[in-house]
Amino acid sequence: MIVFPNCKINLGLNILRKRSDGYHDLETIFYPLPLTDALEIIENKQAGKNSAFPFTSSGLPIAGKPASNLCVQAYRLLKKDFPEIPGLFIHLHKVIPSGAGLGGGSADGAFALKAMNQLLKLDLTTEQLIEYAAKLGSDCPFFIINKPAFAKGRGEKLEELELDLSAYKFVIVNPGIHINTGRAFLDIIPAIPERSLKEIIKNPINKWKDELVNDFEKVIFKEHREIVEIKDELYRSGAVFASMSGSGSTVFGIFQKEKELQLSFPVNYFVRELHS
Repeated sequence: MIVFPNCKINLGLNILRKRSDGYHDLETIFYPLPLTDALEIIENKQAGKNSAFPFTSSGLPIAGKPASNLCVQAYRLLKKDFPEIPGLFIHLHKVIPSGAGLGGGSADGAFALKAMNQLLKLDLTTEQLIEYAAKLGSDCPFFIINKPAFAKGRGEKLEELELDLSAYKFVIVNPGIHINTGRAFLDIIPAIPERSLKEIIKNPINKWKDELVNDFEKVIFKEHREIVEIKDELYRSGAVFASMSGSGSTVFGIFQKEKELQLSFPVNYFVRELHS
């Protein structure tokens, strides 16, 4: 079985408060985009019921050991509750940059859960898959539903939104800068915004620039001028809205579809034009 985990962008991101468990409550709007990895999962028919499985990858490099990959962790979660499931072969071809605010790793883990559920005929409901995904990471539940959604809590509490941006095209730009998310959280002063993102998103898109903000920009722009320059270049090129996604370092711009683009970024930057 082959599936294609896609990325997401954040349309606004507000850090509301720090919680007693050390996490932060936030609100954001997740929007899926068709930049995809490729994930192949097949049954290892020669393995015994208790066998492990090999995990391999290609494409962009993946940080960490294979055992820590979310696809592997997804299998282990299911194996714990369904010990009879067989060993598997898993191969991940990585296209979405890692640690870039695009949710690529989270998508891989969530799509692995969905693919294993189908391949192994586990008959898990969407609600059950969301519960498993929440154990993998805060962004993972979104990729189970994979539709525009308002998220709160750590990002795992989701409410689907009627938000259609198919009339626009997107440009995502990643400069290859690694952002330490934990450090970024330490530098943010949480606050309740005057208006919720759910209200702001109802405005015409050309009004978003004034109110739809990502709180991480306040701290990350101070340390990484290159990221500021990406956002400025997207606006100079005619973006109706531009923002950093998640905790960065990817910046996206939303453009009118008919807009002809002449973007100028360093050759080592990851740049893609996408249509939702």
